[in-house]
Amino acid sequence: MTPSRPPHRVVALLQPQQATFPLSCAAEVFGDHGPAVPVRYAFEVCAERPGALRTQAGYDVLVTEGLEALERADTVLVPGRQRPEAAEVPPETVAALRRAHRRGARVVGLSSGAFVLAAAGLLDDRRAATHWALAAGLAARFPRVRVDPGVLYVDHGDVATSAGSAAGVDLCLHLVRTDHGAAYAMRIARQMVMPPHREGCQLQYAELPTSGPVADSLAPLLDWVAGRLDRPTSVAEMAEYSQVSARTLTRRFTEQLGISPGRWLLDRRLAATRALLEETDLPVDTIARRVGLSSAVNLRRRFHEALRTTPAAYRRTFRERG
Repeated sequence: MTPSRPPHRVVALLQPQQATFPLSCAAEVFGDHGPAVPVRYAFEVCAERPGALRTQAGYDVLVTEGLEALERADTVLVPGRQRPEAAEVPPETVAALRRAHRRGARVVGLSSGAFVLAAAGLLDDRRAATHWALAAGLAARFPRVRVDPGVLYVDHGDVATSAGSAAGVDLCLHLVRTDHGAAYAMRIARQMVMPPHREGCQLQYAELPTSGPVADSLAPLLDWVAGRLDRPTSVAEMAEYSQVSARTLTRRFTEQLGISPGRWLLDRRLAATRALLEETDLPVDTIARRVGLSSAVNLRRRFHEALRTTPAAYRRTFRERG
């Protein structure tokens, strides 16, 4: 009998004036979800100086672990804090992050947590995301970082960063999909009452123009399409459902999601494919029909273009991890 693997240890590094929302996002994704979801992560927090740590919300949290907790982390997570551009990162924290990264731990910055990763030199000559309102400050303070102010998150494998607020959930769920597959991530999303995941290339929701009409929400259309993935759906049909022209619909997708309607639909079909490969023994041609990719040949081609692997190899990988 193969012994079970120990949980993947996620350690969140907290800082004074800690923002509570990104910390809560990480705890929700990597914490205990009860008997409905198998435990595959262990979540804990640490700080440079253990003890009472002030949060942005006005209350203190008691942190019992110091920087030595990073030495046993598989993933080090730095949630954002208040006014990161005005605070220096302590040299002890920088050294601890660099040691964790050198020994192979994944280091993740949520929202303004990117400032801490940048101070440690982990983002030099790399793309990085942060909250759109902080992007200019991050770029000015750390000119070697290639700040992308529009995207939701950027994942380099060993280092990842996200935009603000809910984009932190998007990145955390993306990391779960990378570690344990789409089906497991979907279980967590369902427990959190989250919609299907957003790709990192999608746009942040920044300030709306001060004049002109506000773009209509795509949410009803996305729900309608997601409920009929097994059927062929054209952009013209999507536009008809939304009662707009195909050109208007494409413009709304570009403005609100940063991708075309066709790309969004293909991403949903591939996400459903991954879940079926992980959780069922269905043949590839059956899966292709269920997700609206028509044939095994078309599914294999699309799957390889997106993930650089075959459906069979993907299924073997996540069966072994499971």
